[in-house]
Amino acid sequence: MAELFNIYCDESCHLEHDGISVMVLGAVWCRAMRARALGERVRDIKAKHKLAAGFEVKWTKVSPAKQTFYIDLVRYFFAEDDLHFRAVVIPDKAILDHAAFGQQHDDWYYKMMFTLIEPLIDPESQYRIYLDIKDTRSEEKRAKLQEVLRNKRRDADGRIIQRVQQIRSHESELLQITDLLAGAVAFHNRRRAGDLPRPDHTSSPAKANVVRWVQALSHKTLDTTTWLREAKFNILRWESKGRGS
Repeated sequence: MAELFNIYCDESCHLEHDGISVMVLGAVWCRAMRARALGERVRDIKAKHKLAAGFEVKWTKVSPAKQTFYIDLVRYFFAEDDLHFRAVVIPDKAILDHAAFGQQHDDWYYKMMFTLIEPLIDPESQYRIYLDIKDTRSEEKRAKLQEVLRNKRRDADGRIIQRVQQIRSHESELLQITDLLAGAVAFHNRRRAGDLPRPDHTSSPAKANVVRWVQALSHKTLDTTTWLREAKFNILRWESKGRGS
């Protein structure tokens, strides 16, 4: 019987005209049979730090007061064999010229989401993919991404890609972990690019410390491409082949 996996996807700085050059797409995945237990462990860590079970983990909430909590979450991710992460880093959205390629930003977004997810898909396994609801067009994006993934895998009956589903981040601790790790990768790459406004660029020691923990435990710089088969913490630093590709 084919094994079933859950993939939880999130985005950081994904809007076309947000004044931020860097964009990161992230995904956490695990065996579906373990998802509930993994989420419960995250809630245990929240309780240890006297946070409500419904407290929503978000990169934007990393602060000196909660620094130890977020570091504990990072340590848990790297200690748990059933949790894996992949990110696609787009270092400079400004170089994109969608019109030259006859596409819209959303068309390119689907390409990038496919680039993020496709290496995780084994045709001998099955997948349920969960997306964070972002805006009023989320349902359209969900349907399009499901169509693209199934078409690329010749999976018209949905045997491999069982479903692509929208969820709200507060409903899933594992989606919250995706937000945290993608945010750390984005923060590091934005800082490298000189793309952080004050006070983040100079006065966010808590966020900088969380990034350092991610770097230390992953043994990755967070700004270079890893080996494609790197299963625990995988990064692709995407480079355009042209000004809209």
